[in-house]
Amino acid sequence: MNVRTRFAPSPTGLLHVGGARTALFCWLFARHHGGTFVLRIEDTDRERSTQASIDAILDGLRWLGLDADEGPWFQTDRLAIYQEYIERLLCTGRAYRCWCTREELDAMRDAQRARGEKPRYDGRCRHRTAAPPAGVEPVIRFANPLDGAVVFNDLVRGTVSFDNRELDDLVIARADGMPTYNFGVVIDDLDMDITHVIRGDDHVMNTPRQLNIIAALDAAPPHYAHVPMILGADGQRLSKRHGAVGVMQFRDDGYLPEALLNQLVRLGWSHGDQEIFSREEMVAKFDIEDVNRAPAAFDYDKLGWLNQHYIRQADSERLGALLAEQIERMGLGAPSAVSPSALADIQRDRARTMAEMADKSRFAFEEYGEFDERAAKKHLRPVALQPLEAIRERLGAVAGWEPEPLHAAVNECAAALSVNLGKVAQPLRVALTGTAASPAIELTLQMVGREASLSRIDRAIAYVRNRADQS
Repeated sequence: MNVRTRFAPSPTGLLHVGGARTALFCWLFARHHGGTFVLRIEDTDRERSTQASIDAILDGLRWLGLDADEGPWFQTDRLAIYQEYIERLLCTGRAYRCWCTREELDAMRDAQRARGEKPRYDGRCRHRTAAPPAGVEPVIRFANPLDGAVVFNDLVRGTVSFDNRELDDLVIARADGMPTYNFGVVIDDLDMDITHVIRGDDHVMNTPRQLNIIAALDAAPPHYAHVPMILGADGQRLSKRHGAVGVMQFRDDGYLPEALLNQLVRLGWSHGDQEIFSREEMVAKFDIEDVNRAPAAFDYDKLGWLNQHYIRQADSERLGALLAEQIERMGLGAPSAVSPSALADIQRDRARTMAEMADKSRFAFEEYGEFDERAAKKHLRPVALQPLEAIRERLGAVAGWEPEPLHAAVNECAAALSVNLGKVAQPLRVALTGTAASPAIELTLQMVGREASLSRIDRAIAYVRNRADQS
């Protein structure tokens, strides 16, 4: 079998975590089987579909590296094809025109609720003989089987069965001729020779309807796999309140695409106890039948852990470019004394995201405000005055502002004062960054640069002197 999968989002918003996970599973299944991954944009909802959403979806897939083999195809370019199939179903009696007005449908459902029945279309236009009401454009409904059951083997959920008496005659074309979701999906999947439909389990209820339409067209259905929903840490369906934003927001927040892919692939799928997968390993080991039917929780802590792993593994030039983007996003215009790639190498073990890396490097680009209160109280006491003055003098004489001579200057200063290294390095660190935490002191000095370092040490000396005068 030539495996063909498809990802078919509606362009009514951003590409979110759930959609990205579906796209990844479809892409991996196709790649694993040497098949074809098709991208289809289901844009028949003209009121809600936007070009901005289309761009967001394409940008998100491109950032994740989920390249399509075919497409993107747009449903609005295929309207004539849908109309041909509509006419075919009308001619065979498997579809009919329905002139029921909104008021008539509302009254019908109200009466059903009053009788304790499930609100559903009662098929009254199937055999309508009265003349069509004037001024009413009909919709087209599918004549669903009135008895029997729809049974299919879900590759994730196993055998699934629906009683046809629970399914009403759904609308397959609106009054303006635009196909509805359930009809357009069927025609596209058949016309594009899709062999495997992998989608969220919120679509399970659509599957029997679509299978009945496929049967009415005397066609062979694809295989279906409905993957579990994604939950937040509180066990509720993932939503905006959990921070479930568009995929590109993860990029802007400083996550690497391989980290997000690694997190997504583990949402419902596993391979033993392995946590970290390269893209090649995902392709080699993924199979849709290994997906668990239980809901999966999106873990931001795990994502941060994965992201730090990939930051540590990343090429310096690539990491530098990503850091430069974050620095620009933060509006840090002052030049650093080191290049972004060198800065990334210094900071790569200290940050879980590129945004955090940029924030922790802020002191290298701009003067900080006040000293951190706790850091100053502990490390900028009057006893720190002599070490600060001594290191200021030594650093002023350093010829090359590079880690090795800077490291030597700090060590020599501590030795000359007969104190341990921390007695010099910690007051110096607070002087340079305003805080008690930074990379190795020689790297911190390198990041800040000669002139700024000497100026900040002078500032700290003045602060300590003033504190001593007040004591």
